[in-house]
Amino acid sequence: MIWGILLTTLFLIPTPVTATIYKYVDKDGVIHFTDIPPEGKYTLIREKSNRYTPPSRSDYRQLAEEIARRHDIDPELVKRMIEIESGWNPYARSPKGAMGLMQIMPDTARMYGLRDPYDPVENIKAGVRYLRYLIDRFGDIRLALAAYNAGPTVVDSYGGIPPYPETIQYVKEILREGYENKREKIYRVVLEDGTILFTNSPVYTKGLRTF
Repeated sequence: MIWGILLTTLFLIPTPVTATIYKYVDKDGVIHFTDIPPEGKYTLIREKSNRYTPPSRSDYRQLAEEIARRHDIDPELVKRMIEIESGWNPYARSPKGAMGLMQIMPDTARMYGLRDPYDPVENIKAGVRYLRYLIDRFGDIRLALAAYNAGPTVVDSYGGIPPYPETIQYVKEILREGYENKREKIYRVVLEDGTILFTNSPVYTKGLRTF
């Protein structure tokens, strides 16, 4: 099964649930949802019921963490962005037309082939890919966040964070409480067989390529 399709199905189809749903993480770190009790450690998502239960904020947070790591971005950064952008409401829409959890603008949605901006999985994927592009383009988290809020051309024209109260507050709020100093350091490791691993242990990275 494809992880993205599996999660999309779980999050979006409001059909009656006729089986107990279990969640577990395999040895490769891939998240699975199944109606068959898995061996080992698992989490019970919902009991057998005839009613649809919408995903919780905790589900969205875990989804954001997984997608952020796949794009080599600190999960805490993405979660703070979603908190400010939409308050974890997948159906949020701003007066300017920004949509979904990461408040994707129509032009950005077209850029990344986002067909349904209210699909939590696809919305976060598009938002994280866009953020990755901005970080690579500006080489600075503050400028990337400013560009996410005000647009990259605006940041270019001012040569830095534009003097917009909303943008200044946006960057300040996301990086509040010494985020850059307090955040846990995550290492991206390439194993000998080419497998990519994310870990917070520098000991584990000895003799391996890290980024």
